[in-house]
Order: sequence, then C-alpha cells, then structure tokens
Amino acid sequence: MYKLLLSLILASTFSLAGLVNGVAIVVNDDPITLFDIDNAMVENKVNKNQAISLLVDKVLYKQLVKKNNITADVFDVNAYIEKLAASNGMDVYAFKSIIKQRYSDYSIFEKEAKSAVIRQKLLTKIVKGQLKIANDDDMKIYYENNQKKFATAKTVELVQYAARNKGVLLNTIKNPLLVPADVKRTTLSLTMKDLDPQLQYLLNNTKVGSFTPVFTASRAYNALYIIKKEGTSILDYETVKSKIFTDIMSVREKKYLKDYFEKEKLTADIKIVR
Repeated sequence: MYKLLLSLILASTFSLAGLVNGVAIVVNDDPITLFDIDNAMVENKVNKNQAISLLVDKVLYKQLVKKNNITADVFDVNAYIEKLAASNGMDVYAFKSIIKQRYSDYSIFEKEAKSAVIRQKLLTKIVKGQLKIANDDDMKIYYENNQKKFATAKTVELVQYAARNKGVLLNTIKNPLLVPADVKRTTLSLTMKDLDPQLQYLLNNTKVGSFTPVFTASRAYNALYIIKKEGTSILDYETVKSKIFTDIMSVREKKYLKDYFEKEKLTADIKIVR
C-alpha cells in the first residue's frame, strides 16, 4: 500500500513538473515554456498576454542576431563604453571608476554594454538607411522641449572627505561621525557651472544626504557628502549635445525595433501548444 501511494505521489509530482516546464508556444521551432511565461509575468509585472508578447519578441530578436551572425567582443564593448563616457563629458577611466562603484558586480554592466552593442549592430543590419539620423535642428527642438532633463543646481553645499588610504576613507563613509585623524574633512560651497564635467556628473547623480562614489584628485582618495543643493540652472546646449543625440537615436531605435518585430510576428511560424 505504501509503495503504491509513493508511486502515485511521484507520478503526480513528475506530471506537475512536466506541466510547469511544458512547452506553451513554439516560435520558428524555438520553444517558450509555461515557466518562461510565469517568470516573465513576475519579473516585468505584466499580465499573461503581455508576457507572451515580450517573450515572442525576445525569441525573434535572438533568432535575428543568430541569423545575421552578430557578435560583440571585448574591443566592441570597450569602444561602446568610451562613447558612453564621452557623452557624459568624462574620460573612460573616470567613468569606469564611477560605474564600478555603482554596480556591485562590474561584469553585470559589461553584459549590459555587450547587449547594447549587439542591438546597435543588429539595427545597422536591418535598418539599411531607413532610420533618420538626428540633425542639429532635431537636437535643438529636443533641448527646448526637455529643459527639465538638463536642469542642475546652481550651487551645492557639501563636505569633502579626503584620505591617502582608500580603505580608511571607505570606513569613514560608513561611519561619517567618526572621522580619523588621517581623513581631511572640508566644508565647501561650489558653483556648478564652474566645475569640470566629471564633477558635475558626480554631483548631479548624487542625492542630498548621500556620498558620491570615491574618486581620485590631488593625489588622494575623495568622497563628497551632499548637504544641500540650491537654485536651478539649465546646462547649455553644447554641453549636453552629445547626450541629446544619444537620447533621440535611442528612442528612434526602440520604435523602429518595435515596429519591425510586429511585422516579423506576422510572418513568423508561431504555434500555440497549450
């Protein structure tokens, strides 16, 4: 009796596992499982139909990448990161230093960069001159219509912490009330427009009541604690021109890809299994 009951339990368990991992949809011979759909619903906070649409797009995307033999090596990724740094008015070493502190695992950022490179290469393949490149008029209109995106504080009150030893500085950041003798603490009031792009980037992306990532300056490790930001000024057009171009083209690329995959769905061999 015990063996019979155990057999029934095991049979039902395997049956349930098969149902959960069972193929729900096949897109050009590539399967999408029930588990994939449930997982996509949770991760993207969408309903079942929306999750299915996202997964079908994902499969079609991977198939197109494979069909066009698109890859991205370390040189492609580094070139992309250099452009990203330049668009923020920073050199690549300073930019990487900040990114490494914002990501607990830098390899995650590198994977995101690699995905971006592959997407750009795919776009180059499938667009074939059909995507309108943003010109100066487009960028100026975008700048005028999106002033809030380029707003920055006029002045920033902060405390600068500097130390020769990075570990000592990091410990001080964790316990800012306990400042050791080998950490120099200076209160400053800075005018944003007078600062270099790297420092502007750091301050703009750090909230009041928070520390900036650690950076090197004057042969020491530094971190800035933001006390207060006052006033509002708009970064001038030339300063943000590169970023505006990137923003406009990113929107156009996403729209083009969305429309492209909608057309691909019409011709794709999509079978509903369950």
